[in-house]
Amino acid sequence: MALRCAAPGRVRWLARALAGSARLLPPAAAAAGPPGPARARPPQLSARFASSAGSGTEGPQRRVMVVRITSPFAWLRTRFYYLLIRLYFDQEFSIEEFTRGAKQAFSVVSKLLSQRKLDLLEELVSAEVLQVLKEKISLLPDSHRDALAADIDAIMYTTEGDVRIYYDDDGRKFVSILMCFWYLNGANLPDEVPGEAKVFQIVFGDENTKEKKHLLTANYEFQREFTEGAKPDWTITRIEHPRLLE
Repeated sequence: MALRCAAPGRVRWLARALAGSARLLPPAAAAAGPPGPARARPPQLSARFASSAGSGTEGPQRRVMVVRITSPFAWLRTRFYYLLIRLYFDQEFSIEEFTRGAKQAFSVVSKLLSQRKLDLLEELVSAEVLQVLKEKISLLPDSHRDALAADIDAIMYTTEGDVRIYYDDDGRKFVSILMCFWYLNGANLPDEVPGEAKVFQIVFGDENTKEKKHLLTANYEFQREFTEGAKPDWTITRIEHPRLLE
């Protein structure tokens, strides 16, 4: 997804990669969307970690291997929904393109949340979710707020959680896709912060120089209306940073 910033004080982003040439849904349309059926919980993931000092001139290297144990029934279910989306809603839909766009959107939104620039999220996040975020962000300590930010290169793993296709009482058609992200962050969090997959240290050179990173998770849900005549736009209708933003 290509995100582009306009003049200071007002931002205009295009999220073309979310579904072909689709853009993120404006807040007015997002607020009008139905709540839909009960939301599923994100998938449980596991991780393994490895680091190496590296012998080349490029300096130390680090590797993080994330292992996901996927239910074959869940995998088949999501692939079936992707097929339905292509057959009945958008013939050009690609989960690979969508995932790339969602990853970029997550990085941008998480950084703006961390910087408390919530006014710049109006074109990316639904009005209902944005109002809740404004209340929560103001109560966060600096360390937790810093931990929200995810650099695009620090996102270690991205996967879809749940896919829903549903209709509201007026016959409008909606698709929502829950995306789950694992990312590294160097915020000064206590080691006992619950909800993390792992806190680990990577040693550069010797034991006197250590860089500690937290591996954190976040869940973002993207929604689009597919009713005939509706704009081909996506919006973020759910934002979760477990144990950080609750």
